[in-house]
Amino acid sequence: MAAAKSGLSEALAEAYASAPADAVIFDTIEIRHPAFIDDDGKQTAIRVVIGYEEIEARLEDDAPMDAGRVVKFIPGAFRFSLPGFEAGSVPSMRISLDNASREVTSHLEQAIAQTARIEVTYRPYLASDLSAPQMDPPYTMTLTNVHADVFQVTGTATLSDVHNWPFPRRRYTPDDFPGLVR
Repeated sequence: MAAAKSGLSEALAEAYASAPADAVIFDTIEIRHPAFIDDDGKQTAIRVVIGYEEIEARLEDDAPMDAGRVVKFIPGAFRFSLPGFEAGSVPSMRISLDNASREVTSHLEQAIAQTARIEVTYRPYLASDLSAPQMDPPYTMTLTNVHADVFQVTGTATLSDVHNWPFPRRRYTPDDFPGLVR
């Protein structure tokens, strides 16, 4: 997948710019927390796609969970606004998931009671290409201020500690580059 400068694939950037009738964009979110355990006792994630039908799509090869595997996204109604990157502010995205199932609400209520971070990943897909997300890398953020009730789950997703990310991003350490050791 060739990525445009924005991190979006060229196909997705074209779909956003020209909005052709045959280019259907699936917006998805994945919510992860150590407390999300399925019926088999394995860690799981909440995966939702905006729409009326579930989709099966392949995750990126370095995804935090189920890397490179085809997974199901359940249909749902959620709203979000992509984070802005203004100077002096932490990028954030408000997420609202309407009519959340009892299972989703239960998972989130367990997670809220714990100190581990709730992570959310936003991935756009094109209906014509579910082989990989159309954003490289997808946005992965920390979900805070979560409120869940029978009608809606809301929260704020932020890039955690973006101001303290190293620049350049890659660190040159003796573990990775033994020649640095004297």
